[in-house]
Order: sequence, then C-alpha cells, then structure tokens
Amino acid sequence: MPVVVDASVALAWCFEDKATSETESVLDLVGRETAVVPPIWELEMANVLLGAEKRGRLSEFQAARFVTLLGQLPITVDPGPSDIRSILSAGRRHGLTSYDAAYLLLAEREGLELATLDAALVSAAKTAGVPLVIQSD
Repeated sequence: MPVVVDASVALAWCFEDKATSETESVLDLVGRETAVVPPIWELEMANVLLGAEKRGRLSEFQAARFVTLLGQLPITVDPGPSDIRSILSAGRRHGLTSYDAAYLLLAEREGLELATLDAALVSAAKTAGVPLVIQSD
C-alpha cells in the first residue's frame, strides 16, 4: 500500500546526520511499495537542496546524485483536489503550515499512512486519526 512521505523523511535519505533506522525503513518500504506526495514536495526538496549547496553542506554533484536516486524510486506526485480553503482549514485546525497541511490532507483523503519527522505534523496526524509509519513517543 502506498505511503505519504514528507520532505523531512525524504531529506533524511540525503543527509546522514538526519538518517535514522526509521527513515531507512521508510526508504525500504517506498522501494517495495510506492510513495505519494503533494505537489509542494518537489519545491520543498529543491529548496532544501539549494540551501545545502549554498551553505557548502552539499555539492551540486551530490545534490544531482540524490535527485537521481529519488527519480529511481516509485514516488508519485498526487495532483489531487486539495484547494486553498481545505488547506487553510486544516492549517488552522491543527496549527500547521500550509505545506504540512497538504501532506495531512493527502493522507486523510487517500486513507494512507504518513511518514514524517515533523513534530507538529505528527501531532496533527494523531489528532486527525491518520496512521503514522514512524512512531514517536
């Protein structure tokens, strides 16, 4: 079954200091199944990679290699019917950014598990009854 993967988890596949056994398990799961992401995911990923390049944390070559890895994974960008009203509503209801609300709404709408390291998104998912792939205490 597909899983919704947010940028915090996917970026842990790029940065060793962010990787955990849980994020590696999600990578294995995505390799066997598939990931579904909202359109904002690509922009978030590109933004963090560009920032890492500017700070010297990542070379252009390393970023390109990571993007190639992502391209080999079964990740589907969902063009689904999230609209500004539903994103605003979810953001207000759960105290989320619009970006995080997009992940939550996608998981809710499709009935999928959510993989995130973001504490606010974890809390919102628990409140909304969205199952989490990575369990936190």
